[in-house]
Amino acid sequence: MQASYSLTELCTAISEAVAESLPETYRVRAEISSLTVKGGHCYMELVEKAPATGLPSARIRATCWQNVWTMLSAWFQQEAGRPLAAGMQVLLEVSVNCHPVYGLSLQVTGIDPSYTLGGIALERQRTIARLEQEGVMKMQQLLALPALCRRIAVISSADAAGYGDFVHQLENNPSGFRFHIRLFAALMQGDRAAASMLEALERVYASVSDFDVLVIIRGGGATADLGCFDNYELACACAQFPLPVLTGIGHQRDVAVVDMVAHTSLKTPTAVAAFLLARLAGEQERLDRIVQRLRMLEKQQLALQSARIEQMEARLRSAWRGRLLREEERLRSMEKTLQLLSPETIYRKGYTLTRQEGRTVRSASELQKGSVIETEWLDGSVRSEVL
Repeated sequence: MQASYSLTELCTAISEAVAESLPETYRVRAEISSLTVKGGHCYMELVEKAPATGLPSARIRATCWQNVWTMLSAWFQQEAGRPLAAGMQVLLEVSVNCHPVYGLSLQVTGIDPSYTLGGIALERQRTIARLEQEGVMKMQQLLALPALCRRIAVISSADAAGYGDFVHQLENNPSGFRFHIRLFAALMQGDRAAASMLEALERVYASVSDFDVLVIIRGGGATADLGCFDNYELACACAQFPLPVLTGIGHQRDVAVVDMVAHTSLKTPTAVAAFLLARLAGEQERLDRIVQRLRMLEKQQLALQSARIEQMEARLRSAWRGRLLREEERLRSMEKTLQLLSPETIYRKGYTLTRQEGRTVRSASELQKGSVIETEWLDGSVRSEVL
């Protein structure tokens, strides 16, 4: 009959077999699926994903004890510029351990930061190439930035100092410009930052007609926390967003992929605020110049019209004077004619006027014998009877 073993005996035998067959340390390539630091120790889950499906083809636990983790994590961040985090591709030095209670795991004794850094850079380049291939890299540049950007949607952390500085700078500007600012709070660092910002983008999109521009600002923090802004889904969503996107998420030497696809990339939240204020100030100066030009044109037009009116008045006065002179001459001519035709002038020439019963006699044939007539001269009249 086959011998039987207790579970402890079998697990101990497995542990001894593993220790005997895998006594060395090994360099293993994997992705950190999860990472937790507790009691100074780091607990990870490592996976390898099949290229065709993206599903795990291998999975194992890994532990880095406090005495190693303290030095290893600090060195990695110094070399790679960011802390170890879930989602990173890593090259670890490990030993294989099989504990009767805790099972099979890897004990981390070292790490190669250059491998992770190269993987991050490679993934970033793949993201940029994919955005360019899909034709969305420059889509934001096709949007016209409104001259008056006063209705501002902001994606930032609600309690970030950078957000507070941004709002303070806009609301207390010396020119008295007024802004409508609405915060769409999101995580700006950590494993869930990209997903959180995507959710915020969806909330902005739901009321997109209420805003002139979208601002994404990051309220300070380490350069190592910029990895989420190289996320493909986030960059693609920003590139295709219907509002112009302004970013202020890094420092002078950092350019994230989200910066590259944005309409306008600035370095800090206060730089974004200064940009918006300068744009409004420039627009105000342009409008002031237009007003001054209009006032100048108004004065010129008034002077021109005044000169035209004066010229018209002068021509009218001249025309009326000419007409008055002509009318005076016509009246004098009429007066002379009337004087020539007046009864007095006719009387003075020796002519007389004969009436019969008040009626003018124009011909001798109108008179009969015995008719009484009255003959008038300039200086009197005589009554007589026709014989």
